[in-house]
Amino acid sequence: MNSLRTPAPSVACHTRIRLSNRWIGLALATILVGCSGDNSDLDSYFAEVKARKSTDIEMVPQMRPYERFAYAGADRRSPFDNAEAEIARLTPNNGLAPDLQRPREPLEAFPLDALNLLGVLGYGDKRWALVRSADGIVHRVAVGQHMGRNGGRVTAISERKVDLKEIVPDGLGGWMQRDAWIAQSE
Repeated sequence: MNSLRTPAPSVACHTRIRLSNRWIGLALATILVGCSGDNSDLDSYFAEVKARKSTDIEMVPQMRPYERFAYAGADRRSPFDNAEAEIARLTPNNGLAPDLQRPREPLEAFPLDALNLLGVLGYGDKRWALVRSADGIVHRVAVGQHMGRNGGRVTAISERKVDLKEIVPDGLGGWMQRDAWIAQSE
């Protein structure tokens, strides 16, 4: 049983070190052999680069010195303040405003260009306009009723058109009255 004993650990380590040193030496020799050889293509490239004509390098453009800007509008209104409040303060209130508490009428759901005047009915001084909405329903409209998205109030009904007064924003935080109409198409 003594003959089957494994070698001492120190002998095994020395054997591995000797084998790894041989592999390292073999790898270095292979690298050195691969590096030596014909370098004529590399030499011709260097000769070509050296033979090229050199060009002058352009000068870096001069930078203008920084010019300081002095803001002269410090006494004016700040552009970041609430401009609408300032305009409302400067704009006189003419008391004109749409009545938002009034119940809406069916024709106020449509813009005026979506309404068609079909004809006018009446007897004596009473007149009604027949107006078809975009959903195809025909409505009977009298003076004083409202139609259109801008709360247009019917002021007059003639044989060929319905006159309205609309209340629209004036762009300055207030309201203005504008004339509008729906004419019968031919």
